[in-house]
Amino acid sequence: RNLSRYIGEAPGFRCACACASGEEALRVIPQAPPDVVLMDIQMPGMSGIACTAALKRLLPSVPVMMLTVYEDNDAIFNALAAGASGYLLKRSAPAKLLEAIKELHHGGSPMTSEIARRVISSFHKAKPDSHPQDKLTAREDEILQCLAKGYVTKEIADKLSVSYDTVRYHLKH
Repeated sequence: RNLSRYIGEAPGFRCACACASGEEALRVIPQAPPDVVLMDIQMPGMSGIACTAALKRLLPSVPVMMLTVYEDNDAIFNALAAGASGYLLKRSAPAKLLEAIKELHHGGSPMTSEIARRVISSFHKAKPDSHPQDKLTAREDEILQCLAKGYVTKEIADKLSVSYDTVRYHLKH
């Protein structure tokens, strides 16, 4: 309730409603869709993540920002997968919250720097060392070795007893 009062008293902002549960949010918010929704993960009954997913099905164009104490990777990624466009920690400075609401309203995806670092880090970890298609076949490697030695396509074809077109095919691949 302090948060809704803080937002309501900030110049240029208005808190349209404050809901005590996900079920209440799903009943109230669609009746008069706001510009943005702030959502906590931990609520009585339905979780904020489940509520976000349901709300995004009802109001796909209304951006939702998680404002929560939860900063574990599962909470972050589940919230983003459910449709959240931003993720702020409750310990963020009040001025940062108002800035994030403006950013969200203008199409941005505000996140505290710690959350952004976790998101980026997960992409770095998830990146495979190489894609299976990036590996050369034995023939492609053989042709590449010949190229490195200065042979031209016709010479490589003669040396490997294959057609000129076969060498070109492998080079293209």
